[in-house]
Amino acid sequence: MHPCPGCSSFVLNQRCIMTKFESNVKLVNAPQEAVYAKLSDLNNLEKIKDSLPADKVKNLTFDAESMSIEVPPVGTITLSIVEKEPCKCIKFGTTQSPLPFNLWIQLLPAGDTQCKMKLTIGLEVSTFVKVMIQKPLQDGVEKMADALASFPY
Repeated sequence: MHPCPGCSSFVLNQRCIMTKFESNVKLVNAPQEAVYAKLSDLNNLEKIKDSLPADKVKNLTFDAESMSIEVPPVGTITLSIVEKEPCKCIKFGTTQSPLPFNLWIQLLPAGDTQCKMKLTIGLEVSTFVKVMIQKPLQDGVEKMADALASFPY
């Protein structure tokens, strides 16, 4: 057995591997610069806080660089911005989560009034854990990308 840093458990004869879950590319009806400006300052979540489903998301708190959200039955997840590449990418890392992960929001121009967006979640898990979380995480990253693509920028 070895300690698995990604899943904080002991796994018999299994190594953790970096696993990525990527959304489809979404077309956003706003310029790349406007989308980046809105998403790179988490204080802008105040405007959409009331539109989140109350049965799925509770206790959303945030400041400019971090956010914390309670997701039943997962628990509390806290994300902080760890890197920004102006107008192109925002990278988040967990500071509190049952399963540590990273989240990237990538933006590309698609003309003067639109941009393309893709979300990626990366985490280290054993193949056993990957099988259990693959479908919910893939569905979650896709729903998150759909929601971000439809925000008013």
